[in-house]
Amino acid sequence: MSKSIFRKKSVAKILSDVECGFSDSEHPGSASQLQKELNVKDLTLMGIAAVVGAGIFSTIGEASFYGGPGVSILFVITAITCGFSALCYAEFASRIPVAGSAYTYAYASFGELIAWIIGWDLLMEYAIGNIAVAISWSTYFVNLLEGFHIHVPEYLTLDYFSAFRAHSSIAELTAAGKTAEITDGMKAAAAAWANAPGIGDIKFIANLPALLIVIIITYLVYVGIRETKKATNAMVVLKVLIVIAVIAIGFFYVTPANWHPFMPNGFQGVMKGVSGVFFAYIGFDAISTTAEECQNPQKDLPRGMIYSLVICTVLYILISLVLTGMVSYKDLQVGDPLAFVFAKVGLKNISYVISVSAVIATASVLLIFQLGQPRIWMSMSRDGLLPKAFSRIHPKFRTPSFATIVTGFVVAVPALFMNLTEVTDLTSIGTLFAFVLVCGGVLLMPREAAVQGKFHLPYVNARYIAPIVFAAIIYLFWGTFHTILAGENVHEKFPFFLFILLSAGLTVAAVVKQLSLIPVLGLLSCFYLMTELTYQSWIRFLAWLLIGLVIYAVYGYKHSVVGKEVVKK
Repeated sequence: MSKSIFRKKSVAKILSDVECGFSDSEHPGSASQLQKELNVKDLTLMGIAAVVGAGIFSTIGEASFYGGPGVSILFVITAITCGFSALCYAEFASRIPVAGSAYTYAYASFGELIAWIIGWDLLMEYAIGNIAVAISWSTYFVNLLEGFHIHVPEYLTLDYFSAFRAHSSIAELTAAGKTAEITDGMKAAAAAWANAPGIGDIKFIANLPALLIVIIITYLVYVGIRETKKATNAMVVLKVLIVIAVIAIGFFYVTPANWHPFMPNGFQGVMKGVSGVFFAYIGFDAISTTAEECQNPQKDLPRGMIYSLVICTVLYILISLVLTGMVSYKDLQVGDPLAFVFAKVGLKNISYVISVSAVIATASVLLIFQLGQPRIWMSMSRDGLLPKAFSRIHPKFRTPSFATIVTGFVVAVPALFMNLTEVTDLTSIGTLFAFVLVCGGVLLMPREAAVQGKFHLPYVNARYIAPIVFAAIIYLFWGTFHTILAGENVHEKFPFFLFILLSAGLTVAAVVKQLSLIPVLGLLSCFYLMTELTYQSWIRFLAWLLIGLVIYAVYGYKHSVVGKEVVKK
């Protein structure tokens, strides 16, 4: 018998388990299956809901500050990168129309250990992303209430540690006579500490709006996919109409001189915004977690992914050009760039409408992410890698009930008390890692002839193109080698050297094995974007994976359903 940690679960077995209602066996038969409610329109709107959110209303400002008008190029680069990955996702979704996303795909292609790693990675990606979105929503919501002259006390809109740090910092700066260094943000956070009720030095400070939105969204996801679909569709239609209106009105206030220079800080400046821009795009992979709730997943999932990606890319490019055309890129390092630029040109009413749209947009992003994470828990539980309770399907609502509740707690509690300033980097690196494995997984799966009604990835032989791509990589980054070797902290450039080694190895494999070009380009482009993220993000990411490996060794390996079946044989 095989005790290999790389034991695979065949596609036939995966599909058979789902068809039989494979869950915790508490409600056997059809009651253990998810409800099939989604069509291609719903999937496309879900993709837009997940992608048009925090990126278009917040992180685009920071990216524009560093990249100038050239940030529009970064959106194109990111879209092409995500496009390669989306095609690979679509190939897997067509072959394996099952909840679980990249986790399920990795189980069929790489085996159990890699599947566990990617599943654990996805749990981090969704959880931290959701916490960030919940905190972001809280900020927009509080600002919106201020527009109605409703003031929420600062200690109910902030996390405990930010208030404490601001209080301590102001005391230190005041004692040192450096009052000029005290910012408005520090003053607001310190006021929260000063005004918060409590006992002695123990203060009650928590982000209650963030908790509120997580509870509402979790309830929606819990009661059914049909209710989630209706809420999502309504929010998407409204926010897309507002975004289109913003673009149309904004173009009348564009000053072409603001587009010069197009890349004020060069290509490196453009790439500085990669984390924030990519964070805006990660949502499209959440669509794949709804495979078992699609009416025709093998046809509609690929279309929904690609349609939503194209629509969102066009919107992002137009928005970036409007932003950098209305004001100088130097003014865009703000948390609410869209509202800021319209207020700057005197259109404060438009700025208020944008604030309303931001509240709706971030809520819809949270909704899609909260929908996706429980389905990852469920899929891992089905395979025995997590306790059986996570695969429990509610007999009435036909949703992964226990996993949904756990997801709500995992997001709500940290959102209440934490301030995650670097979540975009950590979420982005987790998503890119998932994309790398999905692209690699397609290369490991046997090529099949196209089947009518199913999406099939076009095969283009990479034998001759891959060496040209590798030569271009060496040419473009030749100067970077000298800079890295001559600089300090060379160890922090390890991810870049890893990218060069991967490129060389993949090029050789492409020539020898005649690999398919699209997944090769997807793998390379995603891994390159990973190297653009901070070294600290890599360390935190690897630490998270190490924790996951310990859990797998203690629980997952022993309880694996595939492992037990191997033993029986």
